[in-house]
Amino acid sequence: MKEWWLRTLLVLTAPRAVFAALRDKTDESAADRSEPILAITVLAGIAGIVWTRPIERSMDNPDTDWLAVMILVYLLGALYGAFIYWIGGAVLHWSVRSLGSTGTFRRNRQILAFAAVPIALSLVVELLRLAVYGSATFKTGGADSGAGGIAFSVIEVGFVGWTVALLLIGIRTLHGWTWGRAAWALGSALLIAVLLGLGLAFVGA
Repeated sequence: MKEWWLRTLLVLTAPRAVFAALRDKTDESAADRSEPILAITVLAGIAGIVWTRPIERSMDNPDTDWLAVMILVYLLGALYGAFIYWIGGAVLHWSVRSLGSTGTFRRNRQILAFAAVPIALSLVVELLRLAVYGSATFKTGGADSGAGGIAFSVIEVGFVGWTVALLLIGIRTLHGWTWGRAAWALGSALLIAVLLGLGLAFVGA
């Protein structure tokens, strides 16, 4: 299990080696990966929730309890991370299977999980933002709405781009495909994910 905790960080600098290790289909290896994947899923989910507009406005009401917001962020983040892991993994699985992959659903979910390490890591930036701006981070028109806030937002986009790049590397490495084929699979998965997101937003509206 220790090896997979180390690989959780190694994926940031040597992603091909980490994704290649996912080829090990034994139950023991799968069990060793389970805890790191759970941690990544929860942390990345929390990061994703923190970026949403309702959370960014959660302290607009002066009566809102700070601790309640933190608990809500954790719970929603865990649920959101699980949703993306399973639904996003299913979308990725369908996409690569449509291009001839014989990989399992579990393996494709795990590609997504380890590719999400940069998003989980972005929580460090969010903590820094919180240290700089305090509760204004979660208020409309707060102190972080100027150039500093824009800079943090650009950094967040960078982490998302990093995750997309790792997904591309993971698909190519695990399936032994060309860059073009891997990019097509990833592009198809992202398009479906965007359409699903828009559909959910429309239903929610």
